[in-house]
Amino acid sequence: MRFKTSKATSGSLTDFTRDGGAMTRRATFADSADLIRVRQLQQWIFMASVLLRNATRLARYLKSNRITAKTSNERYVMTSRARLEKVLEELQRNPYYDKYAQKIAKLQQTSPEEFLQRVEQQEKKIHEKQEKREKAANFYQTEAKPALEPGTQTKETRLGSIMKVDMIKDKSKEEIIEIWNEYHKQKDCICGTMTPEQYDKMFARGKQYSIFLLPLPRQQGYEFIICQFYGSKVHMTPLLWYQTHKENAPECLTMIHYTELREDKGIILMRGEFDTKLLQVQEAQCLANELQLYYCNDHEHRLQLLETFTNKPDEFKHMDLIAQLETISLELNNVETKR
Repeated sequence: MRFKTSKATSGSLTDFTRDGGAMTRRATFADSADLIRVRQLQQWIFMASVLLRNATRLARYLKSNRITAKTSNERYVMTSRARLEKVLEELQRNPYYDKYAQKIAKLQQTSPEEFLQRVEQQEKKIHEKQEKREKAANFYQTEAKPALEPGTQTKETRLGSIMKVDMIKDKSKEEIIEIWNEYHKQKDCICGTMTPEQYDKMFARGKQYSIFLLPLPRQQGYEFIICQFYGSKVHMTPLLWYQTHKENAPECLTMIHYTELREDKGIILMRGEFDTKLLQVQEAQCLANELQLYYCNDHEHRLQLLETFTNKPDEFKHMDLIAQLETISLELNNVETKR
């Protein structure tokens, strides 16, 4: 499987072309990022003014506590200010920045020394994160898939390639589901089952909206994963790798659907194979759940996001995906509370 693209443009995700050439569209995520920066401009100005006001105060604190340095206090403060600005720039990229901007500013005003300590901790985390990304980038630079020849088609994966189908033909639907789940317990993959109706709805919608983005919660915020429907499979890859390798981007998760038992047993078996270097099993399951919420349900706002991403890319805002994910989390929490 390869992620199909047409010619990409600088600074954009890429031009997407549906199978059959019915529609071509362009989604530019740099635009949505600019909109976010505009909304944060007022808070950034406020934060910058607080930094300037506290520069002298911080110098007095360092001097009163007899903290020595090779350079003058003034130079130390200028260096600290540059470090603060760097960390604040990283903080601005966090989806929760708007929510905590006032608290950050207050901490700068009331306790600059504590804020400096937190800055140093944040700097360390940023450095570690950059090292991990560099290692991953080096790894995937060599792991990019070779380009497909024009007209090349991938073969559909059959259930018989991983299970002895003859041995489960006489089993009931419930027994097959139990066997399927047990079979995958000790493997680096996720699994599930669907009804034929759910499968038909998902892949009918997948033809209409063949490419989409899913936000994946990470420790430092969110990572966007691009998914694409192709045959009876759904392929996912980090947006970063898609921008780097285009149609040869390595998948982080491939969801394969087996339809051999559809008529006799009324079930579709799903197997999700994921790259353990990029995903943990909980993260792979999270992506699979998100996919179903968008493609198997008739939720008005989620359908609108699919429509906007596909047909009105200039109006699409990827932060809306995060807001929707947080709404889903709240809904699940409310269900658990009622129980």
